[in-house]
Amino acid sequence: MNEIQASDYHGLVHAEDPQLSPEGDRVAFVRRRPEDNESYTATVHVVPVGGDGASQFTASDGVDSQPRWSPDGDSLAFVSSRGAGDREQIWLLPTDGGEARQLSQVVGGVEGLEWSPDGSRLLFSQSVTAADREEGRDRAVDPEFEREEPDPRVIDRTIYRAATEYVDGRRSHVYVLDVETALEVGPDGTDSSPNGDGAENDGDVGGAITRLTDGDADVVAPTWGDGGTVYYATKVGDDPDDSLRYEVLAHDLEADAVEPVAETTGWLGPDSIDATADGRVAVEYTPEEKLSMRQTELRVVDRDSDELMTPTEPLDRTVGHRCTFAWAPDGDQLYFTTPDEGSRVLWAVPGDASDPPRRIDGDGATVEAFSVGDHAVATVQSEWDHPGDVFVTTREGNERHRLTRVNGDYLADRAVRQPKEVWFEVEAAGEEGGEDGEGEREAAERIQGWLLTPPAFDADASDETYPLVVQIHGGPHAHWTTSGTMWHEFQTLAARGYVVFWCNPRGSTGYGEDHAMAIERDWGEVTLTDVLAGVEAVCEREYVDEDEVFVTGGSFGGFMTAWAVTRTDRFAAAVSQRGVYDLTGFYGSTDAYHLLEGDFGTTPWEEPAFLWEQSPVAHVPDVDTPTLVLHSDRDFRTPANTAELFYLGLRKGGVDTRLVRYPREGHELSRSGEPAHVVDRLERIARWFDGYSDYHDVPPALERESNAGLSGGEDE
Repeated sequence: MNEIQASDYHGLVHAEDPQLSPEGDRVAFVRRRPEDNESYTATVHVVPVGGDGASQFTASDGVDSQPRWSPDGDSLAFVSSRGAGDREQIWLLPTDGGEARQLSQVVGGVEGLEWSPDGSRLLFSQSVTAADREEGRDRAVDPEFEREEPDPRVIDRTIYRAATEYVDGRRSHVYVLDVETALEVGPDGTDSSPNGDGAENDGDVGGAITRLTDGDADVVAPTWGDGGTVYYATKVGDDPDDSLRYEVLAHDLEADAVEPVAETTGWLGPDSIDATADGRVAVEYTPEEKLSMRQTELRVVDRDSDELMTPTEPLDRTVGHRCTFAWAPDGDQLYFTTPDEGSRVLWAVPGDASDPPRRIDGDGATVEAFSVGDHAVATVQSEWDHPGDVFVTTREGNERHRLTRVNGDYLADRAVRQPKEVWFEVEAAGEEGGEDGEGEREAAERIQGWLLTPPAFDADASDETYPLVVQIHGGPHAHWTTSGTMWHEFQTLAARGYVVFWCNPRGSTGYGEDHAMAIERDWGEVTLTDVLAGVEAVCEREYVDEDEVFVTGGSFGGFMTAWAVTRTDRFAAAVSQRGVYDLTGFYGSTDAYHLLEGDFGTTPWEEPAFLWEQSPVAHVPDVDTPTLVLHSDRDFRTPANTAELFYLGLRKGGVDTRLVRYPREGHELSRSGEPAHVVDRLERIARWFDGYSDYHDVPPALERESNAGLSGGEDE
């Protein structure tokens, strides 16, 4: 058996966005894999529920996404960049065979694609400027049109950049595309019908597309109700960028009239609203006070009765976290996912809250995405022995079948280890106790973690020991499982001869709201207490070398890696990735500054000294641990300015350090960055640890050429 390597990432397939057909007999999904060092290829595949194997459904030309069956099952709409560079457009493909036809040619790309109930129209959103709307580029644009880069860039918004891009005046708005008109007129206004001559159409260019919204505020989460009603949400407040309050609106298409339905608070994404044909609207809701730490619920508004229900209230778990919710086709049940003690599981609950939620699928697995049919639910989920496949289960969850093995050939020749679950206890401040009711007692808090051993590990070889790598997750209000996006990284480090340990310390989701809120105003010490308790617990095992312990993490995990090396010399070396190192600098440069307001209940102007003391850079003179700093040039979630400050402090203190910056990359580098960068990052982590380990006969990375020992460079 071969051992897993970082460079194997080039051969790994990712299954995404499963969509059950209306008949319930097929599942469409996106099959994505690295194409070369810089890019990915993504095509739509279809697999029968009977399990005869998946077949490719769209051509390998560009990047395809968002496959959506028409209500009658005769067509599949999807979004693709084929022939349009990075600008994604809507395409339509007959399910009984034939060529795909382009339906749109819009300037802002396409998100949130959804068929109308009668199959005549497609709903979508795109991000465009006021000039785009005025000039009609949001309905039809010259394929050669290129948006000019502002010079100078004039900023007059609170949030002016996100992901890897500057906003530059763009706002998200909602559109409806008439499919029959688009097939006749064509995406650019020419006659594209089978008998057409390609002449310029006399009608409106882009006449198939109608814009429903306008204005200087983002409109999000559009969805159909009945065939004449579209629901969406828009931020409210004097400064929409600075608001976490939304108004949910119902748009009557025939009357072109808008009516408010509800208000909500939170971070709404593209799938945060879903509605039934009879006027029941489900929307995500997070309490406004200390919002960043609170759990997200599902609220249902019945427009006929004005009744408001919270069917997820009995469940002490937070809804969403990358995989959201949907009504079943009959409008009776809501399906949703939550993190739950090291899994991401699928639940169902009656929309009228008449019964509590019941678990449907996902024990021991990570449900990445799902779609609900009349009798079944299709999912993509990963487990410890595979990084993700398509499954189907009944709506009651009493049967489960695996439909694909997209990495079957790869896994057949690789040694994959099963992580071992580890629970340990920490002392946590409890309620007031004592005979007189005064003072605080210490209550034991149980923390869940996992331990992954190298492929060569033999439990009977009592004299064999291994170094330990500690991984700390981001968030901070997130959670880790035995699978998901870290599957390849954990297995690679284990194959390099490390025991890998990870856990869900206080602050994590999946263990109730109190667990998530335990780090209020104290990201560093509470989390470090839990992580170090886990380290000591696993170091009691004879095969773990307690003198060779390494630490790494990304985002909040990068913050915690930096915090750890300022507080303890327990670790032989550290790699801090895409971290937050100065809370004030982070607050002033991120699009997620509300996280600081919610978790710490303050701003840099209210408590500057407090936030400085809570920042790793304030304590960088105390660092002795060799620390590698990894960051992305276009990471606008945790911008590089605080990483530069931390790195400079390490240099000034004479600490072994190096700063590696990845061009063109953002905060999602480890999950969806350019394939060569994904591999390079993982190899640099392992190489940094190897250089300070007696188990690897190599010098420290600083004593080698910058690319020596990496698959993209020359060996010494």
